[in-house]
Amino acid sequence: MEPVTLTTERLYLRALEPADTDAVLAACQDPEIPRWTSVPSPYTREHAADFVQRLSPLGWQDDTMYNFGVFTRASGTLVSSMALVRLGQLAAPVRQAELGFWTVKEQRGRGYTVEAARAVCRWAFEDLGVERLEWYAEAGNEGSRAVALRLGFVMEGVQRAKVAQRGTRRDAWVGALLPTDLGLPAQAPYLPYDPGHPAD
Repeated sequence: MEPVTLTTERLYLRALEPADTDAVLAACQDPEIPRWTSVPSPYTREHAADFVQRLSPLGWQDDTMYNFGVFTRASGTLVSSMALVRLGQLAAPVRQAELGFWTVKEQRGRGYTVEAARAVCRWAFEDLGVERLEWYAEAGNEGSRAVALRLGFVMEGVQRAKVAQRGTRRDAWVGALLPTDLGLPAQAPYLPYDPGHPAD
């Protein structure tokens, strides 16, 4: 897919460009980002260049990761990196993807991540035909969970040993978002479990 640009009241979301390498490098010096994500630690300029100039463009090209750099409209400051991943499941009948993100330390607490993620979720439902979005984070990642909850994700529980992190396996919180959670029409009929009336 050709990269797309999304805009919100305060932000614009676009594919990362080589000029963004230094901003990504600076953001990922925050120890909280590698603590809770798969970002390497220590994070070097080579890591940033590979992510910005190879991995992100390749993800758009081969439909494996639609990654956006999120920037303020006022100053062009990097706010976060946000992506739809596990895109191999976009094809029918599965039609689902996973939302992932990290946010620059200095930009947290302003509602930017929720604002950007809401735009990405709506784009996924309305333009890509996604029928279910998933989110997961290592159990204990309260910041990521707070964003997911504000977006309307329904927490579905804990998956044991889901996250492989620094040579260990860790539990993950898991949630899901459906189009109807955002007031959008369902892409396919949904038959929730009813113990009195099992689905055919």
